[in-house]
Amino acid sequence: MTEPARFDRGHTDDLMTFLAASPSPYHAVATAAERLEKAGFRQVAETDAWDAVTSAASAAGSGGKYVLRGGAIVAWYVPEGAAPHTPFRIVGAHTDSPNLRVKPLPDSGAHGWRQVAVEIYGGPLLNSWLDRDLGLAGRLTLRDGSTRLVNVDRPLLRVPQLAIHLDRSVTADGLKLDKQRHMQPVWGLGNDVRDGDLIAFLEETAGIPAGEVTGWDLMTHSVEPPAYLGRDRELLAGPRMDNLLSVHAGTAALAAVASGASKPDSIPVLAAFDHEENGSQSDTGADGPLLGNVLERSVYARGGSYEDRARAFAGTVCLSSDTGHAVHPNYAERHDPTHHPRVNGGPILKVNVNNRYATDGSGRAEFTAACEAADVPFQSFVSNNSMPCGTTIGPITAARHGIRTVDIGVAILSMHSARELCGADDPFLLANALTAFLEG
Repeated sequence: MTEPARFDRGHTDDLMTFLAASPSPYHAVATAAERLEKAGFRQVAETDAWDAVTSAASAAGSGGKYVLRGGAIVAWYVPEGAAPHTPFRIVGAHTDSPNLRVKPLPDSGAHGWRQVAVEIYGGPLLNSWLDRDLGLAGRLTLRDGSTRLVNVDRPLLRVPQLAIHLDRSVTADGLKLDKQRHMQPVWGLGNDVRDGDLIAFLEETAGIPAGEVTGWDLMTHSVEPPAYLGRDRELLAGPRMDNLLSVHAGTAALAAVASGASKPDSIPVLAAFDHEENGSQSDTGADGPLLGNVLERSVYARGGSYEDRARAFAGTVCLSSDTGHAVHPNYAERHDPTHHPRVNGGPILKVNVNNRYATDGSGRAEFTAACEAADVPFQSFVSNNSMPCGTTIGPITAARHGIRTVDIGVAILSMHSARELCGADDPFLLANALTAFLEG
């Protein structure tokens, strides 16, 4: 008999809360960490000796641990009695989304308008950021090296579009935006632009003494909350679903497995990286050493050798979970004619023979088994041969660590928009499949 679904529509309700609480990668990992803490996980520092940390955690009856580094989190649960060569089962995701990010000299303006200088991060649909009420969030670094999260979650900024009367060609020729000239938001009036105004405002907002902030990683976000959409509320509209939808599902799945009655025969892991949208090449990106270091140190902390490490990695499987393209009703010709993933049809298995995705036949079998165990339907995605294919952390993870990797996700519309669209059932279907996968 098939087990009942572990997650239901309440999971989607909770996703909306998670999206609203996570306007930046730094907020996303803090929110995920808070949820893992409630499930019994405990943070460990990379600067500590993990053999001692592991022993203390075991004595306290908790095998769940996580590390935070900037906008990335790696969490894992070591079942009682796990051997040093026990393989890992990893859910991989990323915490960043395309947006507008504040430059080092943010205070600018012209013609009586006060503006904030921004740089384009990743590949956003620029038009989706026009005429939208924007907040500002991210991380502030103080003189003593400590960091503080800040979130101005109210209408603060706006990128105003040029009126059609001043550009009548836009109807016939389409909107053409210059990233430098046309995407700088306004946030007030005044001819006296003063250096330091924006940071002083954020210091006051965050309750930080004036002049203490010496570094910042700040970005814009839409302040419009996530919402159900459609006649029967069968759709979900919201920001940053690429790829916080997967981060949220992976967090929920890992917490469920760690607190469940069954003991997995592998070590469940969540690895949510930053900087996927610009290539993953950073100390917190999938192309950095963070995941490999954590997995190796976990092996060695349990008394393992290099041989144990090699055996563990050889048996490890990673599901790289990222959003994919649902068939678009107005642009169906842009999709492969025989592969039309639909929203609320279950997660998608992403395939590309040129290795833009890491899935192969054995990976398909692995994902099929997880979906069957969870009684979750799934779909296949492949790009139209005439269209370039995007990529994910999947091939990077496979190549960097020698780990068998499968690319999956949820099919959405409006990918890389300030506000994306998915089916309201797909988030909990994904979470159920990830839970079954982590349980092995």
